[in-house]
Amino acid sequence: MKSEFEVVFNEIAELRALPRDTVLEALCMALVSAYRRDAGIGNSQRIEATIDANTGRARIFVEKEVAEDIQDERTEVDLETARYYEPEAQLGDMVMVQAEGTIKKFGRIAAQTAKQVILQKIREAERNALYDEFIEREGDIITGTVQSVNSGAVTLSLGRTEATLPRSQQIPGERYKPHDKVRAYIMEVKRSSRGPQIIVSRSHRNMLRRLLEFEVPEIYNGQVEIKSIAREAGYRSKVAVAALQEGIDPVGACVGMRGVRIQNIVKELHEEKIDVIEWNPNSEIFIAKALSPARVSGVYLEEDPDTGRTAVVIVPDDQLSLAIGREGQNARLAAKLTGWRIDIKSVSEAVQEALDNLDTPPLREMQRQNADTIAEVQRIIEKRAANRAVMPEEFTTLSRFADMAQRRQMAVRDQARQERLAEINAVKKTLPPRVFQMPIESLEIPENILEVLQPLGNIGEIMWRFLMDEGRLRQMLNGLPPDSMSILQSALEELVIPEEEVAAEPEVSEETAAEAVAEPEGEAVVSETGEAVVASEVPQPQGEFEPVAAEAASFDEEDDEIDLATGKKKKGKKKGRQLIFDEKRGGMVVKRQRKGNRGRDRGWDDWEE
Repeated sequence: MKSEFEVVFNEIAELRALPRDTVLEALCMALVSAYRRDAGIGNSQRIEATIDANTGRARIFVEKEVAEDIQDERTEVDLETARYYEPEAQLGDMVMVQAEGTIKKFGRIAAQTAKQVILQKIREAERNALYDEFIEREGDIITGTVQSVNSGAVTLSLGRTEATLPRSQQIPGERYKPHDKVRAYIMEVKRSSRGPQIIVSRSHRNMLRRLLEFEVPEIYNGQVEIKSIAREAGYRSKVAVAALQEGIDPVGACVGMRGVRIQNIVKELHEEKIDVIEWNPNSEIFIAKALSPARVSGVYLEEDPDTGRTAVVIVPDDQLSLAIGREGQNARLAAKLTGWRIDIKSVSEAVQEALDNLDTPPLREMQRQNADTIAEVQRIIEKRAANRAVMPEEFTTLSRFADMAQRRQMAVRDQARQERLAEINAVKKTLPPRVFQMPIESLEIPENILEVLQPLGNIGEIMWRFLMDEGRLRQMLNGLPPDSMSILQSALEELVIPEEEVAAEPEVSEETAAEAVAEPEGEAVVSETGEAVVASEVPQPQGEFEPVAAEAASFDEEDDEIDLATGKKKKGKKKGRQLIFDEKRGGMVVKRQRKGNRGRDRGWDDWEE
């Protein structure tokens, strides 16, 4: 039969959803606090408590000094009692001795102290357990019950804790009533004195990602991947998906049979429209699909180092409003989905713009090469301006002409862009390579400036723009305090750039140096081919040596050298060679000085006739 203590102990552990060891530790700490209060012992004296979880028996041990004459029983113990707990105890040692009496003798104040400590430790352990539980679920979807609704936020009950749904994270037009079941995305979990502060969202784009993972098994299993999501909560969303396994239709898997899967998500998100698009590595095809349901005639990409990535999209006249969408929503979502800035034009607009610029250099050659086409296009434009019917083949002619003109303009702009990139690369070469590896956070600048410059990536990108494109930086800092530019300049001037690491040269031992100095028998001679050979192996010429006056004269010529101190030229004779008379060979030879291995003394050890 279980003891009364064990029953209560298990009930607390189950009710608070805490481990048994945590509750037991709280009880032990409560006993220690109660004993200190009852016995009047300070915090400097060591006290420990143990509890048997099965029987509930508690024992308290107090650290005391072994003394011969006991003056204070609270801090001293005799040698005989001390050796009962510590057989090798000696006078003057500190020994843990069990306190006399039981916890039943505690007074009312001590019992109240124990109760407060138990409650405090259990609450603290419960808060930590809840925080650890929900911090692991950050980025997941939970289901809560609406507890209260006010103008600022909605409070959701999650059972043992609560979550806050701010107004900014709610779906526009959605209404919440008490006791309603609501699914939300855990956006952030913070630690606070009153327990974990959980912030949830229903407008976050990852809310849609998690719902797709729940509804589409192919996404959950990794057969279909979500590449990107663009969402305007409550109105419309676009999702780009790609198949990671052959034979799977990614769009069909997300939509489901007769649209069942996507309709479940639409109902959950308050009838929000969702466009599922197949991702394509070709940016032109991907942008054309991202603008669906509108049809696209042509996509022209431009990557400019100053203005960024821009896609010019030409659509048929009857598809212009559909491509732009209500209040630009379709084009805006397509730009977020693809990461390109999208400029949409109708075919008629693109053709009229090309006709107006025929005298400009990019299109001037078209007047000579495509005169018939230009005349036909002008006739169709006049026919359309007169509100006369335009045949489909005539629209095809307009589209072909617009494509031709746009590609010519792109070719000219691409050439100018290459020249601009060459200028930028020339400026970048003047900067230390290390600055392109230093993050922007290394600059001592305010947070608002740091946030604006974050897209540039590193300090090197800021420095070259500061040198040749200051207007771009001023445009980025527009809206910040007027002295932001001077603050940035001061931070760049005070920046300390670490020196490049130089690989340490290996140390040469004395044995290695001695081996390097060792030469083969005979003298080193430089042959006519320029190779060093042993003098004893060189065939000796017959007869007397010819004088080497020309060689000697060349060594007496003055050679210009640069004075490192003044930077000016200074006169001096060539060094490193010397003419001497060789008695063995019976003639003048050239002695040349060379650099030996590291750790080797330089010497006159190369010879040349």
